[in-house]
Amino acid sequence: QLQASGGGLVQAGGSLRLSCAASGSIFSINVMGWYRQAPGKERELVATITSGGITNYADSVKGRFTISRDNVKNTIYLQMNSLRPEDTAVYYCTAGSPLRIATMRGSWGQGTQVTVSS
Repeated sequence: QLQASGGGLVQAGGSLRLSCAASGSIFSINVMGWYRQAPGKERELVATITSGGITNYADSVKGRFTISRDNVKNTIYLQMNSLRPEDTAVYYCTAGSPLRIATMRGSWGQGTQVTVSS
């Protein structure tokens, strides 16, 4: 129901764009977002976007990452600019109610690895 793609290896300061394609039923009624999990660390919320396009970001990515959605393609995107080595993590797409998103009980896509070299 959620298919993530777009990870890869990039040098610090570079950019990547992640995509997450969702089934129509999920896309139309839910908040969607991205979490990430670095080795040895807890999974953390990166950004969310509501069905109405309201966005929210973790402080660590504000001004560098942009979450957006394409309502025709049922897809959300995470444009990541000015990447830093500390952004290295597996990124997961998720969908659900605001509470389910916040408590990590939403639907999940498979993770996509983002590696930023210094």
